[in-house]
Amino acid sequence: MNISKSEYFKRQTTLSEIGEEGQQLLQKANILVIGCGGLGSPVAIYLAASGVGNIHLVDFDTISISNLHRQVFYNTATVEKSKAAVLASEIAKKTPFTNVTFSEEAVSKTNILELVSKFDVVVDGTDNLQIKYLINDACVLTKKPLVYGSLYKFDGYVATFNVFESKAYSCNLRDAFPKIATDIPNCGEAGTMNPIVGLIALLQVNEVIKLITKTGKLLTNQLLIYNALENSQFKMKLKKNESIAIEEIFKNSTYGALNCATQKPILLISKGDFKLKLNDTATEIISVINNINTPIPFEVHQKKPFHSFDIENFNPDFTKNYVIVCNKGITSYNITQQLKDKFPALNVLSLAEGIENY
Repeated sequence: MNISKSEYFKRQTTLSEIGEEGQQLLQKANILVIGCGGLGSPVAIYLAASGVGNIHLVDFDTISISNLHRQVFYNTATVEKSKAAVLASEIAKKTPFTNVTFSEEAVSKTNILELVSKFDVVVDGTDNLQIKYLINDACVLTKKPLVYGSLYKFDGYVATFNVFESKAYSCNLRDAFPKIATDIPNCGEAGTMNPIVGLIALLQVNEVIKLITKTGKLLTNQLLIYNALENSQFKMKLKKNESIAIEEIFKNSTYGALNCATQKPILLISKGDFKLKLNDTATEIISVINNINTPIPFEVHQKKPFHSFDIENFNPDFTKNYVIVCNKGITSYNITQQLKDKFPALNVLSLAEGIENY
């Protein structure tokens, strides 16, 4: 079928605030979407449908069954396939006027600056705090606007960071939260309902379109916080903190465990070795999954949700061998590292890759 661009975008160009001029700006835009999960997948598809001409997707992960309830552009036939590749294929089917490319390489300190420097706008669709700060800092250093989205249970957060306005750049993530929190689990640990994921993704799309077409008021120097249970929202005003030296932070920071590949093997136990210890009475297994009803395919001796795990008041039995478990092996590694720092003589390990890969 021969599809007319003017007909395809007719409803959008009819808006006087967009028009043909705004549509051309969208067509020329070059957008980077990092993360192709619950936020990134609808962001990418809606941006493409709006007429964004060039979109590059980045995600190292594959689709799992537990993704499908909120990552609705995937299905059971795509499980274990590359998120970035599947999403790029879906966009190509739906939108004839968008050039979509993708990468399956995880973002890291070594590649992030070169990556973001190539694009007009960066969209954060990730669910890892360390990665979010890495993306934020890279955008500040390369002077690129960042459309931020984040989720925690029933809450969603949206902001547009680092936009050049009135002779200066607007606030960034570190103006809202200067340091990376170590006590906030990702969606895999805390859980989330799918409506809030879609709502926040579309608010991110809205910010990108306004930013490109120079229409409306952006969420700059403020953080919009939306609660799905109460249908409430408020905007937290942000103030620029000139004392934060992001170039120095980027130079000296490792940005934590960006993925499981950066974890120290000495603090890990493989699933094979772990299975051998399941019937060992000297082994104490502690779950740090926030949802205590999450099915675990083996018996655990203690359930201490991550949000309430108190390292300072934890009294270990030094005759025991502790194994900490969580869904993906990231939160459990964090706890294991903290316990080992506080109790160097304690025998404590994290289940590598978590129970999802058990």
